Amino acid sequence: MTGEEDAMQPSVPTPDNRAERPCPTHEEVRAQLKRILSSREFPSAGRGAAFLKYVTEETLAGRAQRLKAYSIAIEVFHRSASFSQEDPVVRIEAGRLRRVIERYYLIAGQRDPIRIDIPKGGYVPTFTRNDAPIEAAGDALNEDVTEAPAFAWRRLAWPVLAVLVAFVCAGLGYYAGVLTGPATGRSAGQVPGEPTLVIAPFADLGDGPQAARYTAGLTEELLTALPRFKEITVFGRETSKALPPGVEASQVREGLGARYLLAGGVRVAGDKVRVTVRLVDTSNGSILWSQDYDENLDTHELFFIQTDVASKVATAIAQPYGIIAKSMAANPPPDDVGVHDCTLRYYAYREELNSEAHLIARDCLQNAVARFPAYATAWSMLSIIHLDEGRFEFNPQSDKGPAMERALGSARRAVSLEPDNTRALQALMTALFFNNETKEAFDVGEEALAANPNDTEFLGELGTRVAFSGQWKRGAELLDRAIKLNPGGAGYYFGTRALIACMLDEHEMAVRLIRKADLQKFPLFHGVAAVIYSEAGLLAEARREGEVFMKMRPDYLPNIVAENRKRNLPPKDSTRMIAALRRAGLPVPSATDVEAEFRVSDAAYGR
Repeated sequence: MTGEEDAMQPSVPTPDNRAERPCPTHEEVRAQLKRILSSREFPSAGRGAAFLKYVTEETLAGRAQRLKAYSIAIEVFHRSASFSQEDPVVRIEAGRLRRVIERYYLIAGQRDPIRIDIPKGGYVPTFTRNDAPIEAAGDALNEDVTEAPAFAWRRLAWPVLAVLVAFVCAGLGYYAGVLTGPATGRSAGQVPGEPTLVIAPFADLGDGPQAARYTAGLTEELLTALPRFKEITVFGRETSKALPPGVEASQVREGLGARYLLAGGVRVAGDKVRVTVRLVDTSNGSILWSQDYDENLDTHELFFIQTDVASKVATAIAQPYGIIAKSMAANPPPDDVGVHDCTLRYYAYREELNSEAHLIARDCLQNAVARFPAYATAWSMLSIIHLDEGRFEFNPQSDKGPAMERALGSARRAVSLEPDNTRALQALMTALFFNNETKEAFDVGEEALAANPNDTEFLGELGTRVAFSGQWKRGAELLDRAIKLNPGGAGYYFGTRALIACMLDEHEMAVRLIRKADLQKFPLFHGVAAVIYSEAGLLAEARREGEVFMKMRPDYLPNIVAENRKRNLPPKDSTRMIAALRRAGLPVPSATDVEAEFRVSDAAYGR
């Protein structure tokens, strides 16, 4: 057999890597394909069968390397050679398909001999025997993430296109298994679908070419700003451009399957510009949010206006605590298999910061990454959960190894899966910071800030880390921006900002902000409040908060130098906080003991 012929065959396990579970034969693959396509639990309309048969036969013939979005669009859907790969429609619908496959194997296919799974990053399936054990995630992924699929829209008269596209993607995965070795198990490489958003071209409501230029530029800016938020998926430029400005929400829902539609219009009259924006839930046509933006062309250039408006819109609707997140929390999609709920539980925990919410979020996220091991956002959130186990002593798992190391490992996995994911970069920055790698931490933080300067969850975290490193003024600037963009955000924004104000001798502001934070179940809130009240001269309130803190974290004050060191507080700032607690009559080490402990601590850290 020639080398080329050998490369065309399915991979065969060697005696040391699952010889007892040989790869499915070509006949078994074809039989399973027929079984799935004929099932009541699988869509049966449209060109799905022809699509699936094509990619399967191409793979079995050794031509799986040809199965890219471009070739599939041309050879199966008969698109022209000008087909653009910029649009993510096929990728989005492949996410839906992953849920359809999972549902099929939970209901009709439980006893099927062969599994078909679709790893993230490509459109080729992996084929494994149904009794194969779940293995470690990510090792056998064919991460062709840049292969962004596209679908050139001609009209919106196909009422079941979303189901069709999801269905016809079903066979895309065998090549990954052939090239990379044994399959990774039931759901390895899969990621859950995220909330989907379509941006319709903004309507030109004014006279003359200036309004037309503005509408085109604003739509383009929105298509750049919104995809930076990784908790949502945004349809690409080709899809957006093919939609009419006044497209109906029902047409978007039926034609694309997108949950949300962003639309609006621009009116230019003389030197005045008004932009009207609305976010629509396509399931029922309701307007979830709308806003008018008025600008003066004499004051700002056109480019600045459209960039500024796009930034404000993206932040309002797509940030972790924004309009879409609130909508999903109130009305989760009927096909949600529970993974998106984990992100909601995570953000609920971040708002509360208590042990009970931490445990709920941790259990949910651990299940999520087991089911969807290529889901970078879930790994990112789990990293922060591990981190909080270590720094806050929430639900410690002493048998799992050091929490800080687990946090760093999960963060690195998230970044390896999706290098531009803001939540992954946030997790890596924070984990590095608490693993005493502050320079690398801030390098990562600046990279993420440049990539998405409007993510308030990240801004709050970066501002906190910068402040605790002793850069209180820069920390204040970052926290102020986070609060301005998300005034109803998590309480820890205000708690950290209160401490920053205290360290900058803005005591009135510090007291006001710490009272606004009100994180009664979060132990460190009471410790920070005690410092702030003491610095403001409110010693009775400081002592009261300190006593609550001691009950919740009895180990902290006796070891306060080491605890503050873990948070990378400079010695002078740590000494100042300890002195504030001492003034309130709390049992902290003496000034002499603090200096001695700092010398020991510096030696231990190599400083």
